[in-house]
Amino acid sequence: MNYRHAFHAGNHADVLKHIVLLALIDALKRKDAPFFVLDTHAGRGRYLLSAEESRKTAEADEGILQLMASPTLPDVVERYLRAIQANNPVGGLIAYPGSPLLAAQAMREQDRLAACELQPEEAAALKELFARDRRVQVLAANGYDSIRALLPPKAGTAKIGRALVLVDPPYEVQDAEYPQIIATLREILTRMPQAQCAVWYPIKQRRSLLPFFRKAAALPAKSALVAELMVRPDDSPLRLNGSGMLLLNPPWQFDQVLAPALPVLQRELGETGASTRLEWIKNGD
Repeated sequence: MNYRHAFHAGNHADVLKHIVLLALIDALKRKDAPFFVLDTHAGRGRYLLSAEESRKTAEADEGILQLMASPTLPDVVERYLRAIQANNPVGGLIAYPGSPLLAAQAMREQDRLAACELQPEEAAALKELFARDRRVQVLAANGYDSIRALLPPKAGTAKIGRALVLVDPPYEVQDAEYPQIIATLREILTRMPQAQCAVWYPIKQRRSLLPFFRKAAALPAKSALVAELMVRPDDSPLRLNGSGMLLLNPPWQFDQVLAPALPVLQRELGETGASTRLEWIKNGD
């Protein structure tokens, strides 16, 4: 696997993904009972925006950095920006925290995180990052293959009854990735029917995703919500024109939590022809 997220850290896709992730975790924290987060493709956890990979693409310039320059933002977006700024000096942006670090920093003492990363160098960096955090388990493993070992989760001998699974693969071969995602989601829901699942997906041409949505809607989840940000029209299969989050079993009325954010992201990060989508493809209400 040759993918390195450092080339893309802090881009528009990360902005959408991490706004959604933190909002999901905040919803879980409304109850005192512990919860478990599984990140199936965790990366290294922190990315220096001054590193060669990040500066080569400079995608953060049109993502997180552009968003930070906006004076007025909805609460759900401001909450995300506070989490990013907590990892940086006042007034500056040196590092971008990845999904496992944002999740761990948002969790409480009783909550747990398992972060899987297959690429050896990235996994080693992730282990070093969490070496002193007993709430976090880092596995140098394929997250798809770790579902049975990790779900349902336990804290010692006690089971944890709530789980959020983030599926964020590199999509090096997109056509092959989607069947694997569907199979993984089915396995998760078989083992924990009430588990929340959050799947990030790239959008080059939206129509190519229709079979994936049909299969996702047929999964044994009570509900399924799609949130998308297109920063440009989806007229080129060669560019990342946008991205989305497929949410299975999201919190009640979670669409209302995300609704204020999407138009703002379109305005702040989008080019001419940008658009958003927020739609239930399966609604259990």
